[in-house]
Amino acid sequence: MTDLPTPAASRLRAPSWRDSRLLVGVLLVVLATVLGALVVARADDRAPVWAAAHAVTPGQRLTADDLTVVRVQLGDTSSGYLPADRALPADTYAVRELRAGELVPRTAVGSAASVGVQQVALQVDATSAAALSRGTLVDVYVNRPQEGTGGVGVARYAGPERVLERVSVAGVAEEDAVLAGAEQTRPVRVMVPRDAVRDLVAAVDDGARITLVPVPGGTS
Repeated sequence: MTDLPTPAASRLRAPSWRDSRLLVGVLLVVLATVLGALVVARADDRAPVWAAAHAVTPGQRLTADDLTVVRVQLGDTSSGYLPADRALPADTYAVRELRAGELVPRTAVGSAASVGVQQVALQVDATSAAALSRGTLVDVYVNRPQEGTGGVGVARYAGPERVLERVSVAGVAEEDAVLAGAEQTRPVRVMVPRDAVRDLVAAVDDGARITLVPVPGGTS
């Protein structure tokens, strides 16, 4: 009986870097990675813009501490907001109030010359002032004194008149700043339109009582 030939076993060899199939595979992996990164980058078309880190009052100079960077998808409206991909100019002021977390529109900021309000300190009833904080929007009521008195040492007033609407509180003095006397008052700093400062100061100098009434929903 004739013996059948036994096939010789072939030895497996590790693919060489010269192997075209290995090179093609590596190139495909690299290409897929790059294409994937491009797709993700194009899909994320959010733009970095500035947002208020806390309540900001009109006339306040803005610094990096007052703002925070957020990435949002605004589409064609992105040009209307303050971009955060560049440094904030030193001469940047809020020209209107900004709520905490609010995106900063370009129209809400400007130079010092564009600010239309001035800060005025008013003595307000301490109990009423306790309900106020920086950024609160208030209506300002003035109660002017009348000539004569309602009795010995008792002043007469004409009645409260609302002279300003929706102005911002820039700050409230601490408890230890309360003035003792017949009526305890507490200094409150309010941002007043420039054209109204003179009349308000005149009313204070004439001895008028000032009352600040918070606007519903006006606390930042």
